Amino acid sequence: MVKKTKIYFDYAATTPVDPRVVKAMQPYFSEKFGNTMSLHSFGQEAKIALEESREAVANLMGARPEEIIFTSSATESNNLALKGIAFANKDKGKHIIISSIEHACIMETSKWLEKQGFEITRLRVDQYGLISPKEVAKAIRKDTILVSIMHANNEIGTIEPIKEIGKIIKLKSESLKSTIYFHTDAAQTFGKIPINVDEMNLDLVTVSSHKIYGPKGVGALFIRKGTKIEPILHGGGHEFGLRSSTVNVAGIVGFAKACEIAQREIAREAKRQIRLRDKIIKTILKTIKKSKLNGHPIKRLPNNINFSFPGVEGESLIGLLDFEGIAASTGSACSSEKLQASHVLLAIGLKPEEAHSSLRLSLGRFTTEKDVDYLLAVLPKIVEKLREISVKF
Repeated sequence: MVKKTKIYFDYAATTPVDPRVVKAMQPYFSEKFGNTMSLHSFGQEAKIALEESREAVANLMGARPEEIIFTSSATESNNLALKGIAFANKDKGKHIIISSIEHACIMETSKWLEKQGFEITRLRVDQYGLISPKEVAKAIRKDTILVSIMHANNEIGTIEPIKEIGKIIKLKSESLKSTIYFHTDAAQTFGKIPINVDEMNLDLVTVSSHKIYGPKGVGALFIRKGTKIEPILHGGGHEFGLRSSTVNVAGIVGFAKACEIAQREIAREAKRQIRLRDKIIKTILKTIKKSKLNGHPIKRLPNNINFSFPGVEGESLIGLLDFEGIAASTGSACSSEKLQASHVLLAIGLKPEEAHSSLRLSLGRFTTEKDVDYLLAVLPKIVEKLREISVKF
């Protein structure tokens, strides 16, 4: 029996756990299994591992270990950032600024906060998905307490001008003599492109383990020292009193190991992925008629590609690619089962039918040249096949 081809082009959704990470985690399941709050040797052994892990995550973003709070996911981190800042600072104001292309967990949290009496400004993006720093400046008011702009978009890969926005927020805070906190969802960028919380003037940063070859169920939130924030989980006072729950030591150790690996390999791996990414973009735009690249052509994640193919239904395209052994996506994995058009693609000006014809390809550490060549041989044939039976093309 011939072994069926299985190639993964959906690293933006999740990544396989690196074997080096698995090895680092193993002792913490059955040998070093203590509760970090316990005073005996088992607990203290786990506590040491927790603090060493906190340092590894902090190092990858230029933060201090005590500014890292471990959570269960990027979704939880984003909820803590928005809700925690909102309720801790509501006496100073109830205005929050986000972009119109944020991840679903930011969008939904913002809707919930509106029901609690907060006012949300959703900034528009240009055709490439870029936020204008000038528009951020114009949107800031005396009662603005938080600006949350994602570092790079999970669907179209556009990298936002976070450093420039950070400077503007800092200057506005000084001129208004009022603290405006700056948060970024960096789940898609952490470990892939450089992040430095001081250079970017960031007060809160959301990161995720399973996006960088660590285990699922682990995330973190950088909270700058002195930030006024309210916890959303109450209990035994874990994580400096900001996130109660028995600590997932094995998962956190895995996350830390993934961070250490990323720190060593980030520059080399980004360069390799950019070469493969650009090869796919150039070939597909040349070989498939009327194909369109979504997102910024240059200011995009090293591993992200998003196309629209007029006359092609996205779900059918994903199904046929999967039949050929290629795993890809139509957009965010968190909302891929929904039938409505992507809010991100609509925000950059695509019509609903164009948004429904989208394909997201995301590369990773284990993507090879051979994988790319196979994709380039298969994808044009599938698009052509679907267009032949389409009434819209």
